[in-house]
Amino acid sequence: MTSADNQQERLKTIGWVIGFVDGEGSFIVTIFHHPKSRMKYGWQVFPELVVTQRATNLNTLEIIQKVLGCGNICKSKEKGEYGHKEPLYRYAVRSIKDLNEKVIPFFERNRLRSASKREDFRKFAKILRMMKKGKHLKYEGLVKIAKIAQTMNRKTPSRFLKSSETIRQ
Repeated sequence: MTSADNQQERLKTIGWVIGFVDGEGSFIVTIFHHPKSRMKYGWQVFPELVVTQRATNLNTLEIIQKVLGCGNICKSKEKGEYGHKEPLYRYAVRSIKDLNEKVIPFFERNRLRSASKREDFRKFAKILRMMKKGKHLKYEGLVKIAKIAQTMNRKTPSRFLKSSETIRQ
């Protein structure tokens, strides 16, 4: 194989990863309540890229992991949808460093196709940049992050914004 052939194959694989994440992946930002944690306000911002597949498609997660050069694959605690009996596997990138240095640059160079996933990614990247600047460590920054996060994916209201501690602040 020539280097041109290798380059073509790599471009095909990158395009496949983009399409797969576009259809099956999620850029998620969750805000967890940890009342006894060292977090100043008792809340932790938890961003992650997630792709879930049945056991028969485990190799797809391995390809994504190899292309992005980070993340972990584990058996999911979730049950299969639509009556599938085989276990689900979950590819997740949770490391803030890997998200900032590998995932965000990859999807900035290789644009997602669907408008909704592109918008979720844009918000995800914005939140990670805010975290890099330490905005999540201040109450006002945490509120901004929660407001952005609740507009992503299923657009569920943030528990942080609805909590009695937040309302009192």
